Amino acid sequence: MVSELRSSAQPATWALAEEALGLVAKLYGGALDRILEILVNAEATPLLAEIVHDELVSSLLVLHGLHPDDLPTRVEHALDSVRPYLESHGGDVELIAVIPSEGIVKVRLLGSCDGCPSSSVTLKLSVEQAIHEAAPEIIDIQVEGYVDPTAPVAAPLPASAPIQLSVKPVAATR
Repeated sequence: MVSELRSSAQPATWALAEEALGLVAKLYGGALDRILEILVNAEATPLLAEIVHDELVSSLLVLHGLHPDDLPTRVEHALDSVRPYLESHGGDVELIAVIPSEGIVKVRLLGSCDGCPSSSVTLKLSVEQAIHEAAPEIIDIQVEGYVDPTAPVAAPLPASAPIQLSVKPVAATR
């Protein structure tokens, strides 16, 4: 909708619309900041934790730079949330690195998930979803031990023929 408005509006009109959107975003960000401040001052820690970990509210807090947890902490919480599912399939996931400047998270699949074709489903449906929900600013999730089930499988090697060793005849000298 914003792209359509930008392409169809006169430059002066677009500038006003952009300014209005910015002011509304500042208003919402300021209100969220004030809510967090009130909860902290009221020592409403359980309520604050519930609000901060709500998927929708958490995304808004990230958008406005207000989330109390840093990016690595949010990613680790996301992985913790899917560990019981992974463990039920004999696997686990390890956080290798978070590179905020590039929007990259690197993880490693462990246990029976490592190298298992079905781990791709687990990864797509569990690990990536959990990370994106907790850290919407992540652009790329790099996974060690990931096997893409859609990748072509190498053809099996042909059965080998038996090898016979013998002595090479020496040519007679004249």
